[in-house]
Parts: sequence; C-alpha cells; structure tokens
Amino acid sequence: MSSGFLVGGGRLTPARLTAALLACAAICGVVVLLAPLVGSGEVGKPLSLLPPSAIWDDGPDGQILWTWRMPRILAALVCGAALSAAGCAFQAVLRNPLAEPFTLGVSSGASLAAVIAIRVGLEGVMGTTGTAGAAIVGAFLAVAVVWQLGRVGEALPPATLVLAGVTVSMFCAAVSMVVQYTADFTEVGRMLRWMMGGLEWTRYGTVARATPPIALAAAVLLWHARGLNALAAGSEAAASVGVDAGRTSTLVFAAASLLVGASIAVAGPIGFVGLIVPHSLRALCGPDHRVLLPASMMCGGALLVVCDTLARVLGQMPVGVMTALLGGPFFLVLLVRGKRGAGLWSGG
Repeated sequence: MSSGFLVGGGRLTPARLTAALLACAAICGVVVLLAPLVGSGEVGKPLSLLPPSAIWDDGPDGQILWTWRMPRILAALVCGAALSAAGCAFQAVLRNPLAEPFTLGVSSGASLAAVIAIRVGLEGVMGTTGTAGAAIVGAFLAVAVVWQLGRVGEALPPATLVLAGVTVSMFCAAVSMVVQYTADFTEVGRMLRWMMGGLEWTRYGTVARATPPIALAAAVLLWHARGLNALAAGSEAAASVGVDAGRTSTLVFAAASLLVGASIAVAGPIGFVGLIVPHSLRALCGPDHRVLLPASMMCGGALLVVCDTLARVLGQMPVGVMTALLGGPFFLVLLVRGKRGAGLWSGG
C-alpha cells in the first residue's frame, strides 16, 4: 500500500490532515463504544454481549458496564495513547523503527523499581501508590542511563541507544530475578502479577490521576512535531532548518519518559504498543509527525482497548501478555524484513 494513502505523496494540507485524523478518530470511537459491551460468556459460550440499554440501566448490566468495564476501557485508551506517542517520539529521535519503550529498557527499569518497592514493603505502607511512584522513578532512571550511554562520543550511530536499551533491559531483568529470589512466596506472586501488566483493578480515580501528566507530556510532543520531522532526518538536517537538535531531543525524551512512566504506573509494563502502532501508521499516513503523532495516540488507545477486551474474553488474561503475543511476531517481521523497513524509514 502506498505511503501516500492518507497524507503522503505531497505537501501536508489542512484537508489531508483533517481526513487522516477523522479516520483515526472514527476507528477509536467505534472501538470505545463497542468494547464495553463485550465480555466473557458462561461455560460453553465464547463471549457475552451487554445490550445497549446497559448504558442507562441501573441494574446488573449497568453496574457491570460502568463499575467494572468502563474504567478499564478508559485506562486502556489513555495508556495506549501514551505508549504509542512515546514510541513514535523515540523512533523519530533515534531514526530507528525498532525503538520503543520496551526495547529501550524503560519498561524493564520501571518493573525493577516496582519489584524493589514490593520487596522492601513500600506497597504495604503506601499501597499501589508506592508501587506506581517507584515505577515512574524507575522509568526515568532507565531513560537517563540509556541517554547518557548513547551520548558518550559524538559520532555514534542512532542504533547506539537501542543497543544501550537492550543492555539496560537485560540487566534490569537479571536484577529483578535476584530480588524475586530473595522474596517470599506472597511477594513473588505480587511481583509476577504486576510485571505481566494488567487493568483488572483499575478504577476511575487511577485514570484521573494519570491523565494530567500524560496530557501534558503529549502536548509537549505535539508542540514539537515539526522538530521531530527534522530530527528524523538527522541532526545536521535539523540544524539546517533552525532546530536545536540537543534541546529538542532532551525535551522529547523527557516527555516520552513521563508518558511511559505514567502509563506503567496505571497498567504495569505493557510492551510493543509503541512499536506496532507508529510503524504501521507511518506506512499508511506518511512520516509527517503533525499527523503521525495524533494518529498514533488515537490508534494506540484503540489497539490497547481491543487487546484488553480480548484479554477479558479469554478468561481475564493480563493485557500485557496479549500485547506481547501480538508484538513479538511483529518485531520479528521487522527484523527479518530489515531492508524493506530501512527503505520505509528512509522515506521519512
């Protein structure tokens, strides 16, 4: 399919921008409207559907919809948008279609911090807030380490940060296993459950607390959409059009880290959303981040809502497992078809 399907193949015009965003908004809206009505069925039935009347019903159907399903839908929408925006930003700065929070070690850093918080009893003192706060700190520390490793020397290729992220990810995973080895059975169970990523216990208050920092970070990325276009072409090209590559990269990394940390605080580590969505939309919408960023946010939210709905239908499977099952093969396809992927990226 041509990269000019929506907005490529020429100068970005208001009409093309509007068409792309309306298409993504329509997809997102349909998913959000239908997903709360779908759930797991009884024994022998693959699924059950709530009637549309559940929206205004005060009975059991309404309770299921508004008390249990809608908080999960909203959390999936917000976290999916955050992870997709972060992945889109990382890919632009690093000029690498394989860059995303999971491959950069951000998720592993957050997981390690959460595991340590559970092990030292912070969860028992502060509840889930303690674990969530530790996860945000871990995400920022992981990004800081990877960023500093990638800044050692001026002539390093963009892939350096991805390699540093893989290294940090493996190290954090090893330390997490050591921490689990020293924990008791109950603590290990809580650690493993959190590290799978899930939205089962999400409530409206959780979504309300996570939305402001995610909205702020997303606004920063959208404000720097033109700068991301320049960075995707390289630091020299960015400088030629008056973009301060160092300052813009730092701001983008900080905003993307906040997006990842806030989403992990809500849902735990969820991988591959930031890889699948921006890369796919780049082929459909073109490389202009004025379209790609908002489109990634809407479609990323819709994708995570769909994954969470499938997880609910398949017996309350953690949504992190579902995204890994989808993202793993997608990641391998990108690696196997590296030449084609490089051609697509160079078109940005």
